[in-house]
Formats: sequence, C-alpha cells, structure tokens
Amino acid sequence: GCLLLWLLPSVLRARASPETRPSSPLCQQSPTKVSCKGVGLRKFPKELGQGVKYLELSNNFIQNLSGSNMPGFGELEYLDVCFNQLEAVSATALAQLPRLHSLLLGSNHLDRNYLANGEAFHLLRNIEVLDLSVNNLDSHMASWYISNLTSLRVLDLSGNTMTKLLAGTFWNSPRLRRLDLSNNYIMEIQEGAFEPLEELEVLNLALNSLHCISGFSLTQLRVLNLSHNALELFSAEEGVEPYLLRVLDLSHNRLLSFPELPRAHDLTHLNLSNNLIASLLPGSPHPREFVLLYKEMQRFNRTVRPVAALTHVADLDLSNNRLELFPFSFFRSLSSLHSLSLARNCLQDVARESVSNSTELSVSWLDLHSNALRVLPRWFFDSLPHLESMDLGSNSLQPCESQGSDRGRHLGGDSHTSALGDTCTPFYNMPRLKHLSLSKNNISRLQPHAFNRTPLLSLDLSGNRDLSLPTGALGGLELSLQELSLRDNQMDEGQAALPCLGTLRVLDLSGNHLSLLPTGLSCSPLESLDIRNNNLQTLGTVGSWSHRLRAVAVAGNPWSCCSLGWLDT
Repeated sequence: GCLLLWLLPSVLRARASPETRPSSPLCQQSPTKVSCKGVGLRKFPKELGQGVKYLELSNNFIQNLSGSNMPGFGELEYLDVCFNQLEAVSATALAQLPRLHSLLLGSNHLDRNYLANGEAFHLLRNIEVLDLSVNNLDSHMASWYISNLTSLRVLDLSGNTMTKLLAGTFWNSPRLRRLDLSNNYIMEIQEGAFEPLEELEVLNLALNSLHCISGFSLTQLRVLNLSHNALELFSAEEGVEPYLLRVLDLSHNRLLSFPELPRAHDLTHLNLSNNLIASLLPGSPHPREFVLLYKEMQRFNRTVRPVAALTHVADLDLSNNRLELFPFSFFRSLSSLHSLSLARNCLQDVARESVSNSTELSVSWLDLHSNALRVLPRWFFDSLPHLESMDLGSNSLQPCESQGSDRGRHLGGDSHTSALGDTCTPFYNMPRLKHLSLSKNNISRLQPHAFNRTPLLSLDLSGNRDLSLPTGALGGLELSLQELSLRDNQMDEGQAALPCLGTLRVLDLSGNHLSLLPTGLSCSPLESLDIRNNNLQTLGTVGSWSHRLRAVAVAGNPWSCCSLGWLDT
C-alpha cells in the first residue's frame, strides 16, 4: 500500500538526458512536489530542479538508486519508489538524502543484494516512515534492513515471506509506533521480540500462521489485528500496568472459547467473528475439539473465567461462530455495549439464566440474522430498552397480533427460556425500535397491527414466499414508515393491502406477481419505486403520487404498448 499523499497543481515536462528520457516523459510538478507516477522511467530522473521535497516515482521500471543519478535532491523529505523493479540501493545515493524521513519501497525486489542494500540503509538515520512491503524478504533480511534505523516510527513489512519474528529484530527501533507484519507466514514470535517497542500503538499481524498467543503483555498497544491466523488460544498476562488496548481483531481464527483478556483495559471494539466459539457462559468446558496441547494450558482450569473487564466494549462481533444460546448473563457486565452481532450462529433460544426482571442491556444495534430462532419472548425485548435497529433475517419468527393494549407484554416473563407454548414473537409496543428486518422468515401472513406502537422507519419483509398482508397488517406505521421492502415474496395484488403510509419514501415491490399496484400508494410521497419482475401491463393513473419520484425500476414486466400513457407522467 503506497499512498500518494499530495496532489499536484500543474503539469510540466521533466527534463531528462536522452538515455534516461522516458517514453512518456510527463511529470506533474510544483515548486516542492513532483510526481512521475507511471510514466515509464527506467532510471532516476535527473534535473528536476532544486528544492524538491516530495518525489513520487511509483509504477515505473527503475532497477537501482545510485549516487550518480541523484544530484540536487538534498532537500528531499519524501520518496516513493513503490511498484518498480528496484533491487539495488547504493550508500552514495542515500548519503545524498540527509533530510529524507519517508521512504516507500513496496512491491520491488529488495530480496536481491539485501546485504549491500541493508548496509546502505544504515545511513538512513532520520528515516521515520519505511515501506518494505511485498519484497520477498525473509525474517533475517527484514531484520538486517532495519537494524540501524533508530528514528523509525512507521514500518510496513507486510506481504513478505517472514516465518518468525526474531528476538533482536527491533532492538534498534525503540520509537516504532505503527508496525504492519500482515500477510506473511509467521508461525513463531520469539520471546522478547516486541520488548524494545515501548511506544508501539498499532500492530497488524493479520494473515499469518500463528496458533497460540500466550502471555500477551503489550500494555501500550491501542490497536491489535490478529485476524486470519490459526489461533486456538489467546491469553493475556495480569500485571500492574493497565492495558491501553482499544481495538482487538481476532476474527477468522480457530478460537474455541472466549479469549482470556486482562481485567484492566479500555477495550471498545472486539471482533471474534468467524471462529469456533460454542458457548460464552462461565464454567463452560472447552469443547473436545481442543487439538493443540500447549504447555500453557496446564495453568488454566479449562473453564471460561468471568468476563468482568468488558465494561468499555461498545462493539462486539460474534458472528459466524457455533453459539446455540443467547446468554443474557454474559452480556450483563457489558454496560457500554452499543453494537452486537451474533449473526450466522446456531442460536435456537435465548437463555435468561438467573437474571432479574430489571436486567437491561445497553445495545442499540443487534444482528441475529441467519440463525435458527423460532420465537423471542417479551422479556427479551423488555431487556433491550435502547434497541433501535435489529436484523432478524433468515430465522423462523412469526410476528404476533397486537391486541391494541399491553396484553402479552410479559409473555414468557417467568420462564428462563422461551415457553414451549409460545409460537409467535411480539414486535409491538417497542417505542425506540426504528429499523427491523424480518426477511426470509417463512412468514405466510402478517397479523393485524403487528407493529402497533413501534414507530419503525424501515421494515424489510422480503423473501417471505406467498406472504399475505391483510388490511390492517401494517396498522400503526402510517405516520412513521419511510422504507418498506416486500421484494421476492411472489405476492399478487390480493395479498398486498397497504394502508395510507403518509411518510413512505422508498418501496421495493420487485419479484412478485402484481398485475395492479396497491391503491394505498396514492397517499405516499414516494421518491424511489422498484416494481421489476411483476405482471404489470400498465401503471394506470400515477399523477396523484408520482410528483416526488426520482427513481423507478420497471424492467421485467409485460407492458402493454397500448397503455403507456403513464410514461408521459
């Protein structure tokens, strides 16, 4: 990843000698900034003028940086030579760049001549930003290149062929704050490898082959990415120093249980998606699939210890795991939780455990799509008073009929799990809920006033084959609903009785069997209408409700050539 960090206001033809003149010698240039990106250069451009501080040479064919080709660049601070064929960097060339603080050399061939190149790099005493990504560097090559860069603050070694982190790699780079080691083949981190990096804040180890993180003790880290490894174990040391970690990504691993996090930390974002976690309840034994028998496991009691330290977590992603129960007792201590995803698990029920009736979660965004939920009891929603957005798509939930009162408000309230007799889920009397998806739930009939006193702004009922919307089914949404999707329900006009939705702006009716549009549309200030793939031959009189329309999709209908007057409107 090499980034062009500046824009250039004018275009000048770069002066070059005949032997170095590129086939398309146009460079963008201002008094201190020059870009010769992708102009076919094979050598370092000469005579670009004194005073240049920023020079971009990416996407060319430069093979070496030699002192004879680099006169007059003593003011240079930023040099980008990414995506070239660079394999040789001379000491005399770097000696002429005393002010250079950013050097981007990603996607080259610096594995060749690495001994001589690394020796030349010893002259980069003031370099703060270095990109050596995608250069086929192994662990020893990478260590040699940075062995004397004492001022380094940002280092990118991603996309190389490193298999281990050597203990002494960063001894002379104590000021590093951002380190990218992603997309290598790292299987081992030698003890003490990160010990010198007391100022390190951001560490990316994604896309490697790590199996175990034991005794994690980088208390100063703010962001840690360990996604796309093969981790089965993550544990942190308990120490005197508080952990400053705010973002932890452990997604796409093989974790079988919740990670062992330190008790004192400021973690706000935790991604555990795409693992093998089967339970979050304290005391749950590790599953039998625990394959790797690390000696570190001997000090664990093989139970998930209480999660008493997640009070600052605002965003928790547990999607794509193996959870079968929604454990309220686990989330109770997450007092700052705002966004929670349990999508694509095996959820069949919600476990209330011994939680008191007054237990409330702070979640406002909840994703439970693609599970096996058949019913959610009333107490579940009573425990989520701040809920504003909920995705329940791809489950088997049937909305209850509202009784026009609070009847049913405590449905199943005394049960630890859903009562066996419950067959529907109450979505009424939820004054904070604004966005709801019930797509692909096999709903055949929406009961009258199913969303009474729930002022939804958006409702997705798509993918419910042969869904019937009788009169009054959407009653209570007349003054709030702005977006409605009834896509791919194979409904005919007799199954789509829409009330007068006075605030509806976006309506998706595609993928049905409609030969007539619902009459209730005349009330709606529609801006977007999708009626593709129906049986419509004409839209009839649309003038009364089309004055605000900005987008209409009509393909896939058997339009009558004799009834196209609506096109004029």
